[in-house]
Parts: sequence; C-alpha cells; structure tokens
Amino acid sequence: MPYVHIQITREGASAEQKAELIAGTTDLLVRVLNKNPATTFVLIEEVDADNWGIAGESVTVLRQRAAQAGPQ
Repeated sequence: MPYVHIQITREGASAEQKAELIAGTTDLLVRVLNKNPATTFVLIEEVDADNWGIAGESVTVLRQRAAQAGPQ
C-alpha cells in the first residue's frame, strides 16, 4: 500500500495539474514497482511560501530577492 506525500508551495496549481501529478505518480509506482493502483495513495499538500525555508530563509524572501535581481 504505497503512500506518496507531495509538498508544493501554494501558488495556484490547477486541479488539472494536481490530477496529472496523482495519475503520473500512481502510474510510476505501477510500472516500476508493480503496485496496485487501487491501493496507491497520493497526497498533495500545499504549503505557504512563508512556511517553507531553504538555507535559512523563506521561499518568499528568496523569490523576492530573485525578482529584484532580474533575469540572469
């Protein structure tokens, strides 16, 4: 009974995109590990960018800095 927990920042992933993640993840487990799709669970959790940190800073701060720096 596989359980996959996908965490993404809350930025408006569409219902279609989430459905594709669920279907694709399930298909991967079926193909690679021969798991039963009926007992494969996929959870998508959306986290506020303020609550996700990388290298000591929130994703919000990192993205603001990147936007100010412009394209590279």
